[in-house]
Amino acid sequence: MDETEVTVEDVRDVGPDTVALELATPEGFDALPGQFVLLKAAPEDEEIARHYTISSPDVEGTFELTVGVDLEGDLSPWLAELEGGETIRVEGPYGRIAYEGDRDVVAVAGGPGVGPAVAIAEAAHEAGHEAAVVYEDLSPAHVDRLDALADAGATVTIIDDGGGGRLADAVESHLGDGQFYVFGFAPFVGRVADAIEAAGGDPNDAQIENFG
Repeated sequence: MDETEVTVEDVRDVGPDTVALELATPEGFDALPGQFVLLKAAPEDEEIARHYTISSPDVEGTFELTVGVDLEGDLSPWLAELEGGETIRVEGPYGRIAYEGDRDVVAVAGGPGVGPAVAIAEAAHEAGHEAAVVYEDLSPAHVDRLDALADAGATVTIIDDGGGGRLADAVESHLGDGQFYVFGFAPFVGRVADAIEAAGGDPNDAQIENFG
């Protein structure tokens, strides 16, 4: 989809320094969990563009983007202060990583990767498949959705104490449980890839989104 103006339906806190933007889905916008959009806005009359991964299990009616708020940033603090009714612009979706509701999943997230990870797990559950989430963050976000997944039968592991070897242990324990989807910054996804290999798996079989 080319650049399109969309309405901000809601902005809500979903964790420490983390908000979720609920955006009205424009006509012709068809995206899957795991894909991302380019968001454009002009907080100080100067256009700023950032990529954000979709964090809702579908895009029917509205779709969600999870935004980590950097108080020194030039866009995220402005987005966090929106109240609904404003307009921003998006284009996309982009990205080769996408969950089509066709298999069991193991969604592994570091930091802001929790948005797409929880969306993929929810989409898998809604499609009748098994889902596991492994999430490493000292200050977890989307805890309510993770709790709901756990209550629905998903296996949810939150590592909020610095990790140690718990990430590698969690990866090993889920190695044969489904397609791996991994989201996070380079050091995190590198550790996950190493853990998959150490456990006897092939990291090239995982769907890995490196945020840089």
